[in-house]
Amino acid sequence: MVNRGEFEDPRLVEIYDAETVWGWDDDLFMALLAERDAPRVLDFGCGTGRLAIAMAAAGHEVTAVEPARAALDAARRKPGAGQVRWIEGAAEVVPARAYEAVMMTGHVAQSLVSDEQWLSTLRVLRRALVPGGRLIFDSRDPDARPWSSWTPVGSRRPVVGPDGEIVDTWMDVDLVAEATVTVTRHYAFTHSDELTSSATLRFRSESELRTTVEAAGFDVDRVYGGWAREPVGTGEDGELIAVAMARPQGR
Repeated sequence: MVNRGEFEDPRLVEIYDAETVWGWDDDLFMALLAERDAPRVLDFGCGTGRLAIAMAAAGHEVTAVEPARAALDAARRKPGAGQVRWIEGAAEVVPARAYEAVMMTGHVAQSLVSDEQWLSTLRVLRRALVPGGRLIFDSRDPDARPWSSWTPVGSRRPVVGPDGEIVDTWMDVDLVAEATVTVTRHYAFTHSDELTSSATLRFRSESELRTTVEAAGFDVDRVYGGWAREPVGTGEDGELIAVAMARPQGR
């Protein structure tokens, strides 16, 4: 099961874009991408396209894949979108040996809940890369227990929509299981109804990420714990940001 939550509803996509602007995460992803030559880039699970458009503007040939049509429609309407090749779909639409880098950002890795789906997607992304190509992705560190702050009080924030309407948003954790957290986000529109978006997120430790990524045909180069390249377990970001290299076939 792939959880794309708020990306499925056009109204929630607008709120997502109003709330989620360029940040330190985007800066780090662009810096990591620039470390090595990568003429062709795949943005897997591109969402509403902020990073894909920036990578294209920086001179990369970008293919952006997204299964949620509402998010993809929003991406295609943005300035600079004409420089990106947009594809609706998921792993099934990814070609082989076509890219020097694959980006999987915005915690898309946590939307791949089952072990089977996670490993099969990693193998598809390995096949999509030329030998030595890089996979760059992020996932929240379970040791940081980010869901402990996903409460109505701790997560409540107003968002100003594109039409100026203030939308009150907050989160509820519905279920904490051994390796997953199911969460619902609420959106109370001032002049209309309340919408919700639910998703189940998979939390994998640094050790589990390293093991599964290597099993799929990569060598893990490094893992950071935050957007300023902190070591894992330090700082306040509570992230696992990984860079892995596609291992040559046969190794």
